[in-house]
Amino acid sequence: MIALLCHLIGDYWLQSDWMAANKTKSFWPCYLHACAYSTAFFVAMLLGLLPFSWLALTVIGGTHFLIDRTRVATLICYVKNFMAPRSWWRRWENCKATGYLIGDPSKDPAAKPAWMAVWLMIITDNTLHVAINYAALRWL
Repeated sequence: MIALLCHLIGDYWLQSDWMAANKTKSFWPCYLHACAYSTAFFVAMLLGLLPFSWLALTVIGGTHFLIDRTRVATLICYVKNFMAPRSWWRRWENCKATGYLIGDPSKDPAAKPAWMAVWLMIITDNTLHVAINYAALRWL
């Protein structure tokens, strides 16, 4: 529960709009975001709310940087769509914003409204971060 709270604080409260808008475009905004994100976990560790581990903290911050900088959640959303009949497959060029085809589902069954595509990608991103954080805190 504490780790989930640290994730939410680090990823939402401690991320400026500038970081969010530029972390996929440039090293420094993503690096600063990963440092700010890790700060929530560091404080919880110092307070004894989470087990203290430099290795876990490094994995949490480092993977957060890599996931956000490379937009790996978008790729995961795109690739998992190949677990469908070939008629639902779409070209990367049409899905690269979120991993999903954005459009009118009544015209193309594989399409998603823009709001839904964005939220599905955000959920994938958060699930990836939380799973890695859990593993790092549990086993490192």
